[in-house]
Amino acid sequence: MLRTLFLQAPSFDGFDGGAGSRYQAKREIRSFWFPTWLAQPAALVPDSKLIDAPPAGIQLAEVVAQANDFDLVILHTSVPSFASDVKCVEALKAANPALKAGLIGAKVAVKADDSLKEAPAVDFVCRNEFDFTVKDVADGKPWSQILGLSYRDEAGEIVHNPDRPILEDMDALPSVIDVYRRDLKIEDYFIGYLKHPYISVYTGRGCKSRCTFCLWPQTVGGHRYRTRSVENVVAEIAEAKRLFPQVKEFFFDDDTFTDDLPRAEAIAEGLGKLGVTWSCNAKANVPRKTLEKLKAGGLRLLLVGYESGDQQILHNIKKGMRIEVAERFTQDCHDLGITIHGTFILGLPGETRGTIEQTIEWACKINPHTIQVSLAAPYPGTFLYDQALENGWLDAKNAELVDEHGIQIAPLHYPHLSHDEIFRSVEVFYKRFYFRPRKIGAIVGEMVRDFDMMKRRLREGVEFFDFLRERKQAVAA
Repeated sequence: MLRTLFLQAPSFDGFDGGAGSRYQAKREIRSFWFPTWLAQPAALVPDSKLIDAPPAGIQLAEVVAQANDFDLVILHTSVPSFASDVKCVEALKAANPALKAGLIGAKVAVKADDSLKEAPAVDFVCRNEFDFTVKDVADGKPWSQILGLSYRDEAGEIVHNPDRPILEDMDALPSVIDVYRRDLKIEDYFIGYLKHPYISVYTGRGCKSRCTFCLWPQTVGGHRYRTRSVENVVAEIAEAKRLFPQVKEFFFDDDTFTDDLPRAEAIAEGLGKLGVTWSCNAKANVPRKTLEKLKAGGLRLLLVGYESGDQQILHNIKKGMRIEVAERFTQDCHDLGITIHGTFILGLPGETRGTIEQTIEWACKINPHTIQVSLAAPYPGTFLYDQALENGWLDAKNAELVDEHGIQIAPLHYPHLSHDEIFRSVEVFYKRFYFRPRKIGAIVGEMVRDFDMMKRRLREGVEFFDFLRERKQAVAA
């Protein structure tokens, strides 16, 4: 067994590159997702160590100082962080030339050959669903026998082994909770719309939807929702509740937790008996009867990807959502007291000045509690990426998806809509949504009722305006 370090490397200040994030970038409000995609293989490798540098504020020198303690390092990487992750590998191997270094993540899963060619210091990458590929490497198994591995052989030639079959028995994966307890300080992880401290886990992988922009189903998880058993999930949350009594909310980070409604209802029933508060990702089509059962089982919040208020754009991105269904679902949540954090994307295929205005007006109409506005990001391996290249919407200058500070840029442009117009529309969207008397009143009322919430919202407000200032400076530059 090789002494193994699992690492989310230092990157841009405040950069949320954690393996649980859909968009690796610096957020409007400082936030960090748990490194779930690193913690899972770490749970398979005894006596390993996980360092999640960005939320812990760990700098490169601190990581390099530990290089000699390990035989193997596994880094999670992404398109925005790839260059800095490779520099981290180079620094680690300069300190310990015998160290073997491998990369995991969506970027290397779909561009294994290119990634190895671009990074001579990297010894191997793990493709697709990589948990047991990593375990085989850590176990010392000959690389030529490891499915799903791409590596440099002794002659320096790149070799691609056959693919590893997709994992069917999700209960075969150990819980990540012990890794969280061993290596992470959970208070370092903060998401603006979740109670703090929170913990996030996956209860399954894959998503039935075919959204053209979505990263994980098209690169690692697949489009078939493979799940852990109800008993397995409830037992994990019970253990997490025992080990982390300070946790105020559990978040299920499955792409779409509500893809299997009977299972979601059964999990809610089990969680209701534990008396925990929980939230999850959901599509805007959950029936009211199911919402009632989830709410009764402790559901507090749904993270809902609305994306756009224009039906044609939703068709363009294969969202499989009808505006009127989403409106009915949202009203049901309002009626039942289920909080919604709504996410929207600007710059998708078919976007115009008119559709941006339509989406802003629609978001104000349906009125989720909070929103996140992202810019369309064509990640390699997605349909959107191929579509953008084919149509000339993406150029090399914008291919890394963030600027030199880690702030998300508008990588796509259209003949009728420029990068700058799309980029500036994010600020307009936020101001129009939050600076309404109705929304200001709701936020102030929330703060008056809860002193901790008051401190939190004031801090978030400062961070938000700092973020807007940085965006303006980026435009001016």
